[in-house]
Amino acid sequence: MTYQAAIFDLDGTLIDSLADLGDAVNRVLARRGFATHPGDAYRMFVGDGAAVLMRRALPPEARDAATHQECLQAFLQDYGRNWNVKTRPYPGIGPLLDELAGRGLKLAVFSNKPDFATQDCVAALLPSWSFDMVLGQREGRPPKPDPAGALDIARHLEVAPGQTMFVGDSAVDVRTALAAGMLSVGACWGFRGSGELRAAGARVLIEHPAELLQILD
Repeated sequence: MTYQAAIFDLDGTLIDSLADLGDAVNRVLARRGFATHPGDAYRMFVGDGAAVLMRRALPPEARDAATHQECLQAFLQDYGRNWNVKTRPYPGIGPLLDELAGRGLKLAVFSNKPDFATQDCVAALLPSWSFDMVLGQREGRPPKPDPAGALDIARHLEVAPGQTMFVGDSAVDVRTALAAGMLSVGACWGFRGSGELRAAGARVLIEHPAELLQILD
């Protein structure tokens, strides 16, 4: 198979944002007297969008609609101010994107992070690469693992799903790729690890960004 495009998840795949996400949620929880969580716990909280992240972080007795909505809005405001304190691209991402662009592949980002934050992160942390499309979670659009966004990206790129690699670090990304008919590539350096990716049915697992090039070779 000749692949002509690569769609990347953002958090846990292109950038290591776990600390800033966890810190923002913990500040919201602490201000309201709720217990906070160790940073590593957020590996299992993130991946399904901001609303689900906040619901998972809240104690069960505080997950009513009003409390959840209040904390979600507080998180979005806090994270909007502090998203880039510790967040950085993963080692090896820059050289990988250079090589893919040099080979003429079309590049895109598809994230469950709110669209405004997705756009800001890509513009600030990955400014040297011209992505053909950057798509975050938007009102009225289903989040991953619904394949609609991935298929919209493929149509925009004018590349068939079967000629598109979808690279992500979680089962959500694997299910998105499989539903869209794309090659699911599991990024084992991310938040979840190889066990979850393998169980979800990832076609290929890679331990380092450079290994993605082996698929093309």
